[in-house]
Amino acid sequence: MKSVKRLLRILVAALMAAPLAIVAVTSAAPPASAEDNGVGLTPLMGWSTWNVPGRDPTAADDEAAALALKTSGLLKAGYNYVNQDDFWYDCPGSQGPDVDAYGRWVIDASEFPPSGSLNGIQVVANYVHHLGEKFGIYVTPGISDQAVAENTPIEGTPYTADEIADGVPENNYNCGGMQGIDYSKPGAQAFIDSWADEFASWGVDYVKLDGVGSFDIPDVKAWSNALRQTGRPIHFELSNSLNIDDASTWQQYSNGWRTGGDIQCYCGDPYPLTTWSSVASRFNQVAEWAPYGGPGAFNDYDSLTIGSGPAADGLSFTEEQSMMSLWALAASPLVINADMTDLDPADLSVLENRAVISVDQDAIDANRFVNTSTEQVFAKTEKSGDVVAGLFNTGGSPEVISVPAATLGLPASGAYLLNNLWTHHETETAGTISVNVPSHGVALLRISALRDPGAVPPSGTLSSTVPGALTGGQAATATVSFTDNGVLPALGVRLGLHLPKG
Repeated sequence: MKSVKRLLRILVAALMAAPLAIVAVTSAAPPASAEDNGVGLTPLMGWSTWNVPGRDPTAADDEAAALALKTSGLLKAGYNYVNQDDFWYDCPGSQGPDVDAYGRWVIDASEFPPSGSLNGIQVVANYVHHLGEKFGIYVTPGISDQAVAENTPIEGTPYTADEIADGVPENNYNCGGMQGIDYSKPGAQAFIDSWADEFASWGVDYVKLDGVGSFDIPDVKAWSNALRQTGRPIHFELSNSLNIDDASTWQQYSNGWRTGGDIQCYCGDPYPLTTWSSVASRFNQVAEWAPYGGPGAFNDYDSLTIGSGPAADGLSFTEEQSMMSLWALAASPLVINADMTDLDPADLSVLENRAVISVDQDAIDANRFVNTSTEQVFAKTEKSGDVVAGLFNTGGSPEVISVPAATLGLPASGAYLLNNLWTHHETETAGTISVNVPSHGVALLRISALRDPGAVPPSGTLSSTVPGALTGGQAATATVSFTDNGVLPALGVRLGLHLPKG
């Protein structure tokens, strides 16, 4: 009973629970079968260069991050991709990326120097593979204006770049100078095949195709086919703000797709990386896209801006736990955007929480069951029959969040075991899942039927109404309420208020 007393002595001031809105969850029929290239059966995990080192990546940066993934223990936890984002290629100006004899982008050898017969990207990929990790690279749709101007041949064909280009500008956010490809023209698919073959020969395990939308579906199909024909298992990711109306297409031809814009706030250089409002914008995306993710093809809610500490990340420790919980419930790729060589110890504990990672790696998308101005509840039923639920407080004050076990799809039971995956505390409840949740915080719970309620202490919540201001010498009334949610009585409950002197 000492454990019960210890649990109940932890009194957290909380507002009384707000009215709970239960919303019906409907799921559209699953779309077309997922990408069948043999990779991406669980959400991808790793690190990306996008934030740090950002616009000035080097081979040394990639190798240092790859080593840090291993020495930090994150590789053992499942983070095994090192993804080189934009800025790895020569970009002389608005005329487009420099190209080789066959119209493909040229590596920036000043930042990715060759070694012997290996080019700079091959050098990095070999190092990453040596550590037991995988290597990714970035590209955008279309063909460089320089290739068209130089009329470069398409490898293995009698065709040239100007014969397949359509003259319409394509998205390349940071270099420019790309134009579309007319895939009805002979040589168009062969050009993409030659580029994919080159990536495969470099040891690439992941390709991010950026700047795509519904207007680029021919490019998505071409790259999907090209990567498969290499014979090398290569994860194919799409970015960004993909149209949900074309979800079945993204699922059929890729392993993942960004559902929205960048999570980064771009409100510092480079810090802070993001804001709570940017993270909170994902709740609706997760709810809307839930029917479309699954093994082989996952909804991607963008990178985890966790690792460099609250000031740099732009999130409190509590908010970081909420971000990680939502991504895990949504079975999203977990890709770190932080300085791997200077990880904050508390942030590292968030990233490597195996119990939370397992929620992500079950490859099941959660549905939303509660949606109010201050409360979000998402849950999913795992193959074991356990339900994993995230009770999120998006408001500015602590709240008690409650939801019936039956609403979350749990079978009828006399008692339920609640395992908090962040605190690792276990409690029992008679049927109402009710927890104190701090502002911008989450209670991430694994819930299962419990035969012996006496094995763990009962779940309890504390609510209070306290005047906004107290004046010395004048009477005031405060109400503090403790609720025992368990089957068994909570013994040794002691309630109190701490007041300032006077």
